[in-house]
Amino acid sequence: MKRIFIVNGPNLDRLGVREPSIYGNATLADLENRLSKEAEALGVELTFYQSNHEGFLIDEMNKQFSEGNVFGLIVNPGALTHTSLALRDCLAGIDLPIIEVHISNIYQREEIRRHSITAEACLGVISGLGFDGYTAALRHLASLDSV
Repeated sequence: MKRIFIVNGPNLDRLGVREPSIYGNATLADLENRLSKEAEALGVELTFYQSNHEGFLIDEMNKQFSEGNVFGLIVNPGALTHTSLALRDCLAGIDLPIIEVHISNIYQREEIRRHSITAEACLGVISGLGFDGYTAALRHLASLDSV
């Protein structure tokens, strides 16, 4: 069975209370429950990880991918999208399909948020579709035959 790793970066643990006009009222647990149901229907297994710390995100991704039992990655780096060369380098070193997801449309946000440093290390980017962006990324990775 394909295993897909879903990583959420800084402040995404505060979904549902943090800027609901931008991110909505649903929580990270709501997102994980929704994706788990979708994964079951698609016949894939999910592993979730969230941290507010850049190094912890990098350590966990390196650990997961060095074990060799992950098929692909869905990542929402949060604000690290725009600032973290270390995270970008980590993603570039993962030889698996990666889809970057953003709940809000980063291209309609503040100027600094309109450029993704991490995007060039990813197969694709989905921005502005809310939780539906994660579902689209999951469906796409599940549809791939191999890496």
